[in-house]
Amino acid sequence: MDPARHWYDHDHTLTFGRRLPDGSTALRWRGPALMGIVNVTPDSFSDGGHLVALDDAVESGLRLAAEGAMVVDVGGESTRPGAESVAAAEELRRVVPVIEVLASRGLLLSIDTRKPAVAAAALAAGARIVNDVGGLRDEEMTALCAREGAPVVITHMQGEPATMQAAPHYTDVVTEVSNYLRAASERALAAGVPDVLIDPGIGFGKTVAHNLALLQATGRLVAFGRGVLVGASRKGFLDKIARVPRPADRLGGSLAAHLAAARLGAAMLRVHDVEQHRQALAVEAALAAGLTYSERG
Repeated sequence: MDPARHWYDHDHTLTFGRRLPDGSTALRWRGPALMGIVNVTPDSFSDGGHLVALDDAVESGLRLAAEGAMVVDVGGESTRPGAESVAAAEELRRVVPVIEVLASRGLLLSIDTRKPAVAAAALAAGARIVNDVGGLRDEEMTALCAREGAPVVITHMQGEPATMQAAPHYTDVVTEVSNYLRAASERALAAGVPDVLIDPGIGFGKTVAHNLALLQATGRLVAFGRGVLVGASRKGFLDKIARVPRPADRLGGSLAAHLAAARLGAAMLRVHDVEQHRQALAVEAALAAGLTYSERG
């Protein structure tokens, strides 16, 4: 990111290997975009079971888009700490109907999955982006995304969801995560994946100190030249800092973490509370630009 430009005025691009409905092959935006979360799971850490019914999940996705989510991320397997893997058939049963309906309504969708079979079905149903919390470690997933022209969110995760928070350890968390994301990005692009976003994986095999160090190092990741996605929404480290046991009550902490990442150049924020983040980013940008109320209208 050009250091002479402010975070809210920086242009971002995500390239697709196949044309979007409007005929373009690139998505362009200014400042941090919002990715809204639709968890179609009975056991997600924050909203497990709330969106199991198709109508509820569709209504949530449409609401998030209306509130300002550029991308709606649909997931059918919880990756909360301690979560066990879900069979591909069950994950497909959860996500495909939701994606089909939301795609028919014109939403730009990502599929949150570690399984190539689920990603393939989701892309066939209308998803356009693969959000791989597994960090694109599966060569089959890489080949699929290259073949289908789908950009990928590459997330760093130490271990597996079932065990990742047992004893996270790094010699230098920022260097190790940065090196992993840089290498994974280069491999993906060399394999033909059209574009990537990199995600440091807040809460995925990290202590509170690790999470804070990675948030503070957002600018270092941005310097790689790839868009950086940050997802701290309602995560457990916020409870350890601010003493908020219920995930749904962690909006304040989520906003603080995401605004910090935005100031350092994050291209996208993955959030549960889209409307509240939209407001916070708008006010933060106005303050940073020095605009008065009258100038804003």
